[in-house]
Amino acid sequence: MRAINKIIVHCSATREGQDISTETIKRWHVDGRGWSDIGYHYVILLDGRVEIGRPIGRSGAHTIGENKNSIGICYIGGVEEDGKTPKDTRTEEQKRSLTNLLITLKSIYGDDVKIHGHRDFAAKACPSFDATEEYKFI
Repeated sequence: MRAINKIIVHCSATREGQDISTETIKRWHVDGRGWSDIGYHYVILLDGRVEIGRPIGRSGAHTIGENKNSIGICYIGGVEEDGKTPKDTRTEEQKRSLTNLLITLKSIYGDDVKIHGHRDFAAKACPSFDATEEYKFI
C-alpha cells in the first residue's frame, strides 16, 4: 500500500450547476492530456454521489510534485457562470459528501494525514475555497 500523508481537494473548474461526469473528466485527462487514467482518486458529483476515479493504490496525477503520497479528490464545479471567475460552488450535498469522505480517509490512513487544497501547492484558485482551513477540524 502507498504511504499517504496528504489529501488534496480540487474542483473541476466547471461552471456552477454544470453537471459533468467522472467519465468526462477521464476523457479530458486521457484523450486531452495523454494520461493513462483520470488524475483524481475520487470525484464528487453535484448530487453528492462519490465516484471512484483512479484506483487508490496508484499514484494520482492531480498535483505536480505531490502525487506519490497523496489522494486527490475533485468536486464538480468551482467557477461562476462566466466560466472563469473562481467561486465555491459546492452544493450542500457535495459539502456533506466531501466532509464524510475526508473523515473516512483520515480514519483509514491516520491522523497524521493532512488535508490541503490544490492552491496550497500551485498558483491556482482551485478548489475555490480554503480547504486547509475549512477541514482543519478533521
